[in-house]
Amino acid sequence: MTSSPPSSTDVHPAAGAASASASWGELLGRRQGWRAVALTGGVAMHAINVHIVTTILPSVVRDIGGIDYYAWNVTLFVVTSIIGSAMTGKLLGRLGARPAYLLALAVFGAGAMLCASAGDMGWMLVGRAVQGIGGGLLAALGYALIPLVFEQRLWSRAIALVSGMWGISTLLGPAVGGMFAAHGHWRLAFFALLPLLLLQAALVTRQLGPDAVRTIVGEQQAMPLGRILLLAASVLLVALAAQTGRAWMAMACVVGGAALGVLVARIDLNHRVSLLPRDGYSLRTVMGGVFASVSLLVIASCVEIFIPYFLQTLHGYVPLAAGYATAAMAAGWSVGSLSGSGHSGSAARRMICAGPWLMALGLLALALLLPAQLLPPGWLSDALIVLALGAAGLGIGLGWPHLIGRAMQAARAGEENLTSAAITTVQLYAMAIGAALAGLVANQAGLGEPGGLAGAAQAATVLLGVFALAPLAAIVLTRRLVRQG
Repeated sequence: MTSSPPSSTDVHPAAGAASASASWGELLGRRQGWRAVALTGGVAMHAINVHIVTTILPSVVRDIGGIDYYAWNVTLFVVTSIIGSAMTGKLLGRLGARPAYLLALAVFGAGAMLCASAGDMGWMLVGRAVQGIGGGLLAALGYALIPLVFEQRLWSRAIALVSGMWGISTLLGPAVGGMFAAHGHWRLAFFALLPLLLLQAALVTRQLGPDAVRTIVGEQQAMPLGRILLLAASVLLVALAAQTGRAWMAMACVVGGAALGVLVARIDLNHRVSLLPRDGYSLRTVMGGVFASVSLLVIASCVEIFIPYFLQTLHGYVPLAAGYATAAMAAGWSVGSLSGSGHSGSAARRMICAGPWLMALGLLALALLLPAQLLPPGWLSDALIVLALGAAGLGIGLGWPHLIGRAMQAARAGEENLTSAAITTVQLYAMAIGAALAGLVANQAGLGEPGGLAGAAQAATVLLGVFALAPLAAIVLTRRLVRQG
């Protein structure tokens, strides 16, 4: 039987050293270049789609309604992305690289067509769920195929190229979404992906045949599908709280979601095949502290879902401008990670501690600026909003590579690959929970009722203020991590 291929960071420790002599020219040259494009194209479409949808969502709800389910567009997408990502190893083992990739493109395309044809929010959410499965497969395949397609000395360059697609998405996604939404044609933003999907399918068919992809022979690891589905159910319960009409029902949904998460942890701690390393469940360990810190920061970043709506409703932004302003948070994250990754020692420790402070200040500033009450809409307000969004993103990025590095260094012998995969699982689960909680807080704060300008202003203040508590809690955890060495 074939074994599950490595995930995004399931790279042998020697890979970094081995690839030191490999140049970008070797990876992108005539011999390897098209294969690199075949691997990265799916990730690029997945990433660009994320920013397209964030940009066009205000136009979508104005057209088909469903403001109360605004955050579900992200929640369902991320939840099903977790499921799709978890299925990657099984599909590669059973189908092979090329059929698995083509299946992922087909599912992603089917989801896009469902979204484009949506006449109400329920249909849109079905499309987003289907898209999430395809997107999760595409994102995971982009990394998982690297060790099977390229020589080891090219691995780190290929990983950097795949990761870089998320940076490119901050430029292209808002442009595509904003262009179509500005002219009232948000449906075309989904249809616009289909020609690119067909081109990507042709490239994959040509470049990822059996002769181009190595096969790893060994025992195939079981996939903890039951626990993954329980995690998905826990997120959906929390998201459902936003749609309940009574406080006790909302509280019951949140408590039920938390209980399912605890149940998954208890099962995982006593099961042979784990989702997370054992140390990841204890705040007393370095790994547990890192996972908790990362989760809090990612949850706080989920306010980004509602920023385009607040900018368009309260500040009169056109969709294109709102999309690019919101992308300042993602850009800040990228800048922080790139600029901070080269530091070590005391400088790295300072970045780990400073990041949550910077994010909390950015979110609190947005809580004052977005309701348009502290300053009236204008160039000064616009500049400060973009600066606050960039600061919030920078707060995540500064310490991100050092936090992830500490988790990897804390892995026990034999758990290196499990730790690598767990980082992605933790990040996606935190993102899904954050989106669900953002929808709950925004709806309870007045986004749907009373709605309008007053409801949006009140929701902006409450949402940003409440979510600033997450990085404030991360301050305590990061200080403890730094003291642990």
